[in-house]
Amino acid sequence: MDSVERHIGYIRHYSVDIMANWTALGSVILPNVGGWANGLYFAGQIRKDDEKAWYDDLKKPWWNPPKWVFGPAWTTLYSGMGYASYLVYEECGGFTEDAVLPLSLYGGQLLLNWAWTPIFFGMKDFKLAFIEICVLGGAAAATTVAFSRVDKTAGLLMLPYLAWLAYASSLSYYIWRNNPKQPSIEDAKAQ
Repeated sequence: MDSVERHIGYIRHYSVDIMANWTALGSVILPNVGGWANGLYFAGQIRKDDEKAWYDDLKKPWWNPPKWVFGPAWTTLYSGMGYASYLVYEECGGFTEDAVLPLSLYGGQLLLNWAWTPIFFGMKDFKLAFIEICVLGGAAAATTVAFSRVDKTAGLLMLPYLAWLAYASSLSYYIWRNNPKQPSIEDAKAQ
């Protein structure tokens, strides 16, 4: 077999593997959908074209990252946790009895994750947002332990997410404690 035929064989082999793994692709995309939806819906709360949004007026800690960091960070984290869920799904042989606990924990923490943005940016309830992210951290930790028991790599893929949640929790706490007057819904609508 000459070199060209060998390379064509590799391309066929790997392209079939990539195209055939819709479960992995769906597992990576699914967690991003809620993040993208929240980001698009609440984008005006964070930035506006010609003026400052109410978020800009909040007292934030010196360790608060620039706004542009959040999109790439969350896309990476959602993709990692999504792939971790795929590894657990595969290792358990699909939605089997062995998969019920880890994948249920995963789904629950994902819903909690998606709920934080409407609480913080929609309701502007910084105290509730902090409480919610603490509950989310516990659910994500439980998910990580459950994933690790099924597949070590899946558990390791959750560690950056746990680290980011700890960081995000510190930001949420700081904003809650240092912004006692939260903008009312009417104030936000006027902006």
